[in-house]
Amino acid sequence: MISKVLRNTFAMATLTLFALFASLPAHAGSEDFGDYLVHWSVFPSTFLTPEIAEANNLQRSKGIGIVNISIMEEGENGFIKPVSGQVEGKVSNDIQQVNFLAFRRIQEGDSVYFIAQYQYSSGELMTFNVTARPTGHSQDLSVRFAHTLYND
Repeated sequence: MISKVLRNTFAMATLTLFALFASLPAHAGSEDFGDYLVHWSVFPSTFLTPEIAEANNLQRSKGIGIVNISIMEEGENGFIKPVSGQVEGKVSNDIQQVNFLAFRRIQEGDSVYFIAQYQYSSGELMTFNVTARPTGHSQDLSVRFAHTLYND
């Protein structure tokens, strides 16, 4: 069982500094598209403190997960920076029940990320199909990943 302090640390890192997505290795990943990277993380909404959830208009519940997407661009100097764009997607369970994800853009300082909430049952494998399109870029960046979340 993850302690409350650790849970709060995960939530803060995810919502304020998406670059620290690696702190959730079991539920995070990325895909390289040349000049762009698409990062994702998935976690139960109960990882958020009530204050963070309220400030970001997110619902905390044992059956609600959060998917966090970030589009990163590699600059000429080799540094990676977050960029804006559009993100859409859907999530399905193992019996192919599909729900569309309502992503919304959040910007805090230089960080830009897109979050959506979805319902899940503890131990259920959820498959995500997400398409990101950086602003000014004509090609879609499509990623597919799967995760299983458990209620604490």
